[in-house]
Amino acid sequence: MTVVVTSETCTGCGECVSSCPLDAISLKEDGKAYIDPNTCGECGACVDVCPVSAIVLS
Repeated sequence: MTVVVTSETCTGCGECVSSCPLDAISLKEDGKAYIDPNTCGECGACVDVCPVSAIVLS
C-alpha cells in the first residue's frame, strides 16, 4: 500500500502535517501536502484527519 495525496482536493490546511508521527509530510510551496515516500510508514494517521479526503491509502 501507499499513501497518495490528491493535489486538486488538498486545501493545505496542515492537519496531516501535525498528525504524522514520522514527520513524513510537509507543505510544498504551492501549499499542497507532500508525503515523502522514503519516510512514510503508511500508518494512515493522515488519512483519518484530512477534512477533505485528499489523502488516501491505495
